[in-house]
Amino acid sequence: MDDPGPRQLTAVWHDFDVEGFFDDSEYGLTYVEASPSDELIVELESELGFRLPDSYVEFCRRHNGGIPKLNCLPTDQPSGWAEDHAAINGILSIGRGQHSLGGDFGSKFWQEEWGYPSFGICFADTPTGGHTMFMFDYRECGPQGEPQVILVDQECDYRIGVMAPNFEQFIRGLVDESEFEEE
Repeated sequence: MDDPGPRQLTAVWHDFDVEGFFDDSEYGLTYVEASPSDELIVELESELGFRLPDSYVEFCRRHNGGIPKLNCLPTDQPSGWAEDHAAINGILSIGRGQHSLGGDFGSKFWQEEWGYPSFGICFADTPTGGHTMFMFDYRECGPQGEPQVILVDQECDYRIGVMAPNFEQFIRGLVDESEFEEE
């Protein structure tokens, strides 16, 4: 992958409480790593074959991975979890730890061991134990573009559902699971 040069971040999270967004419990911290260096970002992008979305990089520079407190995304598509929403377990960090893009349970693991598509990057897991994954989808934008966020359901022949046009809208669309609890 060609290096497109220095990343120009846009401060899209200036009005968003990234620190308060995460559950920093003992388990939640297993997803968290130190803020990624420019060198690590370039290294992982080269290994994965795709440029990471700027909003994801900026997000991870403020809090690198973790379990979100707001963990459900409303959707009109069945998600393998529910008919009206998709649930997120954790956002992978930019790094090499267990729950990171380059770690033991990173994007390559899900693609090579579980058969997830190679046209993108697995960046967040779900409570289904690997049977659904959130991915950055680069099919329309190319490896240097701004990917949409999809949910891939391994149990339904890798059915793809578009969840958000980009990472920022994905994060801003998350709501508390209590909005879906049955009375």
